[in-house]
Amino acid sequence: MTGPPELIAIPGVGREIHLAQEIPMFRTALVTSAALMLALPVAVAQDDFAAATAPFTLPDLPYAANALEPVIDAQTMELHHGRHHQSYVDKLNEAVEANDALANMSLEDIVASAGSLSTEIRNNAGGHWNHSFFWRLMAPEGERGEPSEAFGAAIDAVYGSMEDFKTAFEEAGAGQFGSGWVWLVVDTNGQLAVTTTPDQDNPLMDVAETRGTPILGNDVWEHAYYLTYNNRRPEYLSTWWDVVDWGQVSQNYKAALADQ
Repeated sequence: MTGPPELIAIPGVGREIHLAQEIPMFRTALVTSAALMLALPVAVAQDDFAAATAPFTLPDLPYAANALEPVIDAQTMELHHGRHHQSYVDKLNEAVEANDALANMSLEDIVASAGSLSTEIRNNAGGHWNHSFFWRLMAPEGERGEPSEAFGAAIDAVYGSMEDFKTAFEEAGAGQFGSGWVWLVVDTNGQLAVTTTPDQDNPLMDVAETRGTPILGNDVWEHAYYLTYNNRRPEYLSTWWDVVDWGQVSQNYKAALADQ
């Protein structure tokens, strides 16, 4: 019994190829290309969540549920993303179906006009925007970038150092009464500012005390940390830095300045 031929002709390739040497390379290239094509729509969808219109959808987590352990445990991620965030999406879609004026509005436009909308729409639109933004601020070990030179210089100019900024951010988050969020924004003057919002409000809303473009934000609702930290919100806030993707934050800062 003879073995397979050393050389075979592949239609469309235009030449014979060496079976043992080149077939593995073709297979690898095809698998890699297919993976890239499958990944592309997901990446675009994640980047464009704010521009999406109804019906809204829950974005996939950009990492496994256990990828941020021990800072954020898998059960918390599964409940936070799959239950809490999903609920905001579902309730927002129900509210939009009952209000024709919102049918063609982007999520960001709905959020920006929160002051003229019902509490139900304000809370659920904010919850969807806030969480979609939040998941992308974190990354597994080995995938977290470093602060860009421009972002680091801006932090130093306003807060003196990165450590002093972190202290100000943690203190603001710990001091937020009840549920809410703590943010770092580029304000309307193009300057960095730390601010907080109650419930599911955010600084893009026309009702925000300090308006601006969020570039970093942390969820201080108890569902974000209670299984691991119980009522120790300050501990959660100080530990959270270990999973922040500073490369993403730096990109957010650059984009916010470009929109000024």
